[in-house]
Amino acid sequence: MDMGDSMENFIMGTYKQSIFESDKGYVIGLFKVKDTDIESMKDYVNKLITFTGYFHELNEQENYYFFGEEVVHPKYGHQFKVDHYERVKPEDKDGIVEFLASDLFKGVGEKLAVSIVNTLGENALDRILEDKSNLLLVPKMTMKKADSIYDTLSKYEESHKMIVYLTELGFVMRDALLIYNTYKGNTMMILEHNIYRVLEDIEEISFPKVDKIVRDKELTIDSDLRIKACIFYMMKELTYKNGDTYLNLGEITEAVSSYLGYDVDSKLVEELLCELSGERKVEIEGEKYYLEEIFEAEYTIIEKIRFLLQKKKKKYKNFEEELELLEKHNQISYNEKQKEAIKKALTNNIVIITGGPGTGKTTIIKAIVELYTTLNQISLKDATNEIALLAPTGRASKRMAESTNFPASTIHRFLKWNRETNHFAINEYNPDFSKLIIIDEVSMIDIPLMDSLLRGLTNNIQVVLVGDSNQLPSVGPGMLLKDLIDSELIDVIKLDYLYRQKEDSYIPELACEIREDCLGDFLSTRDDYLFLTCSSSSITVNLPKICNQILEHGYDYRRIQVMAPMYAGVNGIDNLNKVLQEVFNPPSKTKNELKVGDVIFREQDKVLQLVNLPDENVFNGDIGVIESIRRANTTKSGKNEITIDFDGNLVTYQPKDFGNIKHGFIISIHKSQGSEFDVVVMPLSIAYQRMLYRKLIYTGITRAKKKLILIGEPEAFSYGVHNVQENVRKTDLLQKLLDSSIKEEKV
Repeated sequence: MDMGDSMENFIMGTYKQSIFESDKGYVIGLFKVKDTDIESMKDYVNKLITFTGYFHELNEQENYYFFGEEVVHPKYGHQFKVDHYERVKPEDKDGIVEFLASDLFKGVGEKLAVSIVNTLGENALDRILEDKSNLLLVPKMTMKKADSIYDTLSKYEESHKMIVYLTELGFVMRDALLIYNTYKGNTMMILEHNIYRVLEDIEEISFPKVDKIVRDKELTIDSDLRIKACIFYMMKELTYKNGDTYLNLGEITEAVSSYLGYDVDSKLVEELLCELSGERKVEIEGEKYYLEEIFEAEYTIIEKIRFLLQKKKKKYKNFEEELELLEKHNQISYNEKQKEAIKKALTNNIVIITGGPGTGKTTIIKAIVELYTTLNQISLKDATNEIALLAPTGRASKRMAESTNFPASTIHRFLKWNRETNHFAINEYNPDFSKLIIIDEVSMIDIPLMDSLLRGLTNNIQVVLVGDSNQLPSVGPGMLLKDLIDSELIDVIKLDYLYRQKEDSYIPELACEIREDCLGDFLSTRDDYLFLTCSSSSITVNLPKICNQILEHGYDYRRIQVMAPMYAGVNGIDNLNKVLQEVFNPPSKTKNELKVGDVIFREQDKVLQLVNLPDENVFNGDIGVIESIRRANTTKSGKNEITIDFDGNLVTYQPKDFGNIKHGFIISIHKSQGSEFDVVVMPLSIAYQRMLYRKLIYTGITRAKKKLILIGEPEAFSYGVHNVQENVRKTDLLQKLLDSSIKEEKV
């Protein structure tokens, strides 16, 4: 192989063995390095290194070029992440003998391999491929053996050529390998018949990728096949963008026509939807069109709830006495609503506890855990095997653990989510055996995630759902908490008593006023609240001033959070992050910086995580602080690195990961869900009008623990509180629950 023109980093050596292989071709294995052009990898020459990547075929003891980069996994240490690879074709006699005698060629030992090379020479492989009868020149060669050697070598060459063909067509190496590993020898036939079929069989490849290849290469394709693939793609887009669990024909037709750039007949769309239904990708009920996965998810949730409602409840003879002892131990007196919540959580198989900020939801969770251990006569340590505290975000689960002194986890981590495969290891075939599950921030949980969670639980389970249905709904499809409450089938305990920290504590009262649409005097200053009135055009001037004053009062900037509804515009998140960086973390000779695009990252910057990384215990919406920035010439990887501290969890990012973070001095209100901050500052402008509505305002102000500062136009705040016209989601869970007609017996 000519490496002279290659500028890619590589390691060359011998594949030793695999540690893990997925059915999609993802491999974790061991590789003995013989050569490399990566300076930091020189120490690995003649040593083993762990590698990861997608492969269509690897043969032990065969030599390969692996192209990619060295990475440092927080748990498994140094690895080589393979982007693409090439086998080292044997060229000298010894190499060809070793190749033919390898496990690839069944029944060919070293003696026969030597005989083949001695007879056919150094171009033995080419001569075999040109004409398999050349093998019959080898002494004692049989026709059966010659056929076997030729067939093996032909398939080996074919696979390599097919990968090259797929990459030249426009697929990246990872996708090319996924396609070939799925179809093998049928790859060409399937792609020529219907290239869009890859979307059905390989979920990692998207419609826009395939459609771009079709357009760029001007491939001939049946228009109905393209439209059908587009319909399925747009149904996914609309479902997950709008949060609907079903769609109607008109919106599907409009979306498909918009994407394709011409009017598609609705009758054709209807016909193709029926075809998709026959293929079990779409479910049709009357005029409602569901993605099959969402339809099935709703039914799984309903069936589990039906089962829990019918299942016999638990009884505890000494409940009242133990509750009194718990009150004495914790030096607390629970009110009647709280007592009802604690009792029903421990006796019912499913219960909902809801309430706004300051109503004692966290206190209840702690009491449920402690009383469960007492009533069941187990220690808190043993209780970790029976009780699971869960939340949808990392910050919410951490807050839950801190307030209850009991381990808590994200739902994804609990279900053992595999990022590579996008599947949960905990499922109906491999369930978790907890007996009591308490889930906080349920308003954030969408239908697919609740489906996955319920599938991963045994029938010997009690489920406690805790949340505030007045907050924003989940990012994904559905309105789970609201629909469950509105069904009135499950016991719902609504906590409404406000536990004030101070006499002049206003935040919980304001939340209540917003919820009930009866705003009082929100312009008066309180101990924990301030509304700074200014024009929209003055926000960029006054916001830094008020933030400086907060810092002067001794607040840690890590515990201060500015949040707004929109990203664009002068008062949008993107612009204000640059303004606030100068306030919270100005340039300093002692702080390293790194420019990424038009953004300057600086040591001690607050940053926001944008994707889930369960292996690193970092999740979408988590906020961290840049601990260090190191230039490529000072790192072992030879790349720029940013190390971020997520509340004691240090995670290092390389350039390929920089798109997973952005500045977090100001974040969106949506991203703030599941978090609490000592101080919340919210700019309010009438320019945000299309994003100002009650649930958004309510969610934002209820993130504040100690102080809430609103800055901007009072009319913008008032407009948002009175506006309940957010996009109403089309969901079917409520109606299906009501149709199930099973109501919980009251205790």
